[in-house]
Amino acid sequence: MAMLYNFNNVSLYSKKFSVKNPSNSPLCFIKPHSLNYHKPKVFEDKLEKGSFSLSETFSKAGLLALVSASILLVDPALAFKGGGPYGSEVTRGQDLTGKDFSGKTLIKQDFKTSILRQANFKGAKLLGASFFDADLTGADLSEADLRGVDFSLANVTKIFTSFSSLQANLSNANLEGALATGNTSFKGSNITGADFTDVPLRDDQREYLCKVADGVNPITGNATRDTLLCN
Repeated sequence: MAMLYNFNNVSLYSKKFSVKNPSNSPLCFIKPHSLNYHKPKVFEDKLEKGSFSLSETFSKAGLLALVSASILLVDPALAFKGGGPYGSEVTRGQDLTGKDFSGKTLIKQDFKTSILRQANFKGAKLLGASFFDADLTGADLSEADLRGVDFSLANVTKIFTSFSSLQANLSNANLEGALATGNTSFKGSNITGADFTDVPLRDDQREYLCKVADGVNPITGNATRDTLLCN
């Protein structure tokens, strides 16, 4: 052991010991500091780029998840597609009392939750429009094209004030395929000549309307009572 120790000391500090040519020496001793590992710059660059790419990927994934969640959690009322010529933000959830829309083309216009008391829609083309939860008390919808219109929860009734009565007017209107579910009410409305073909009315609504139904729709030629399936 002593001899090996001395030999090591001599070999380590001898001037004849050459680090540059270790193959000529029976034993090769490498200084501890020569074992330090330095990452190649190319590897570091790739590592940095890889980390950035990974971070960017997670960021994009997070953004995509957020957008997807927003779409899934969106209010069902916003699912209505359309908006019409005025844009949905102009007529949706607005107080449009007394507004004149007579004769206008309002295909798929969004009037959801709007106040439309005494609004004038006479002769308007409202194909596929939405009056979901709208107040149409005293509105004039006579001769209007109301095919496929959504009247769900809408109030299309007649009310009495101290000075007069406000009656919703659906005379000669074409309501083929309109949606009238929930608490939709046509009580007190003028439905002379209106076409209710394929309108899913509640039994109590149908019974009431049959008591006042009369006339023939000038566009379809269908009798109002027949479209209501009155006995």
